[in-house]
Amino acid sequence: MRITIAGYSFHGLLAEGRIDVFGYLETVQYRYGIHAADLWNGLVGSVEEGFLRKLRRTLDEREMTVANYHADGCHIWEDDPDARKRNRELAEAHLRAAAILGAETVRIDTGGTQVPFGSEQLDTITRAYQDYCDFGASHGFTVGPENHWGFSLLADNMETLANAVGRPNYGVLLHLGHWDDGDEVGGDRRMAPWTAHTHVDARITATRLEEHMGILREAGYAGYWGVEHHTAKNEYREVAWQLACVQRVLSQWQAEAAG
Repeated sequence: MRITIAGYSFHGLLAEGRIDVFGYLETVQYRYGIHAADLWNGLVGSVEEGFLRKLRRTLDEREMTVANYHADGCHIWEDDPDARKRNRELAEAHLRAAAILGAETVRIDTGGTQVPFGSEQLDTITRAYQDYCDFGASHGFTVGPENHWGFSLLADNMETLANAVGRPNYGVLLHLGHWDDGDEVGGDRRMAPWTAHTHVDARITATRLEEHMGILREAGYAGYWGVEHHTAKNEYREVAWQLACVQRVLSQWQAEAAG
């Protein structure tokens, strides 16, 4: 099964000093039987080349794929041009990190606030993603935002942006059902054609998991299903529950396909 566990799922343990990125790899591989990494830059902790190459060696030794590298703190839009410039430099560092790690997909956020794009904002964000996608194309990965804060919470914005970027390796990290425009199902359906990776939170897991996964199944989605937990509490058990729910849906689909 193509499943990952987002590194952010263990941010509580990270804050307590009880896990690092190498412990994360051990955990997902041997506690949960997952052989693909879903790396959060907060857990990786560095963009220093020597450290990243050590991490890459560890991944290779474990024969683990990096399905996604999601980077916080380097979003594209800030009202202050100097802040945009700083974020651009950090985003480029994370893109280089993703290339070293062999990531298949990369998430960098739009930034902004929960409003429709203005023309300057759309133009700036579009050009940035086009540049990031051009870099990604040279290193074999997709690049795009996740619908989890700022401009990206509106499906209208996300659809407009996807059409504007127009790169074949532009790919959305779809946080299932996480929309603030009143149409969770519709938002997922509109983003399905551009979805390159997913994050499945506890709320959707407990309420409408198969419905939202089914939207992507109908669209022919072939990527990973990324379990992501957010509470920073009881993380090992909560992740195990969410993981089992996703596995259950996928097992049901496999049984149906087998007749």
